[in-house]
Amino acid sequence: MQFKFSDRLGKLPVYLFAEIDKLKSQVKAKGVDIISFGIGDPDLPTPKAIVDVLKKESEIDANQKYPSYEGLLKFRESVSEWYKKRFNVSLDPETEVLSLIGSKEGIGHLPLAFINPGDVVLIPDPGYPVYMAGTIFAGGIPYIMPLKEENDFLPDFSLIPEDILKKAKLMFLNYPNNPTSARADRHFFNEVVKFAKKNEIIVAHDFAYSEVYTGEKGNDSFLEANGAKEIGIEFHSLSKTFNMTGFRIGFAAGNEEVVKGLGAVKTNLDSGVFQAIQLAGAYGLDNELKAVEDNNKIYKKRRELLVGGLEKLDYKIYKSDATFYVWAHVPKANMTSKEFAVSLLNETGIIVTPGSGFGGYGEGYIRFSLTISENRIKEALVRMGG
Repeated sequence: MQFKFSDRLGKLPVYLFAEIDKLKSQVKAKGVDIISFGIGDPDLPTPKAIVDVLKKESEIDANQKYPSYEGLLKFRESVSEWYKKRFNVSLDPETEVLSLIGSKEGIGHLPLAFINPGDVVLIPDPGYPVYMAGTIFAGGIPYIMPLKEENDFLPDFSLIPEDILKKAKLMFLNYPNNPTSARADRHFFNEVVKFAKKNEIIVAHDFAYSEVYTGEKGNDSFLEANGAKEIGIEFHSLSKTFNMTGFRIGFAAGNEEVVKGLGAVKTNLDSGVFQAIQLAGAYGLDNELKAVEDNNKIYKKRRELLVGGLEKLDYKIYKSDATFYVWAHVPKANMTSKEFAVSLLNETGIIVTPGSGFGGYGEGYIRFSLTISENRIKEALVRMGG
């Protein structure tokens, strides 16, 4: 019997990363030592104290049952207290915070709560592929907002046609940005709020890299903007903050009605987050901010090493001190980002992510991840001719 995929699966862009993974396996099978700058999965360990809390809480009978759909109140209270301490933003833990099985899950489910077939969703490009996938699954129409280097990879709202704005119901943003590493400040977010209010658009800000920065100044939260809670929510993940990618724990915070809508979808599609993991995450938010500082010091050394080495090899780098990514121009003008990535892997055993994997406006760039040791970065630079 032959099975046919749904039309919505057919509308998804080609998943370039699967193709790179296949090629990686082929090169590895030849005995090549692979150095991968491709995946944004921290190589640094989860703080031991967080793991210890998980172990302890996992043995408690009450934590082995179905969790509450909206998340443990203790976890949501820790989120609220962290927001107040970190950004001076007040949140009601009972109505304005929702636990998630990682922020990716929440981002993917959000359009199902607010998008009807034919509604437009404003999507940044280059950007995290889940914005597009969630829109397509909900029957929405993606409208691309180009992020260009000459505008510091911020969208220009004045370029969006009026007929699109009339149909737009939701807009995704992501700062610090994956893949470009660009930042956005409170002034920009204030403009976002004005734009969204005028056009009655929900703002969904992906803040997964909020705590990853190598400069003196931290990253601004969208919820710090005047009136932000009136029109949107912010997604956060503990994956990058505490190196907890495998735990699958995050949260959404902000507008009560938007949180409620997302919660209604989740109630029907999942059964919440393992309570022991929520308690481990709450402990991290309450106690482990020093670990974040230590991680950022490591990323700073790695960034300086990689950027310095790449510039000696005549790579043109977009300078930023946020996220653990380095966004660089493809150094060979006659190659696409995919062609260059494939060539680099075949010739040196080094994996980088083609910018085109994040959308059409990512073409001409490649992304390096700082989630490998300094020794491996040095080895990679040597292989690349440094």
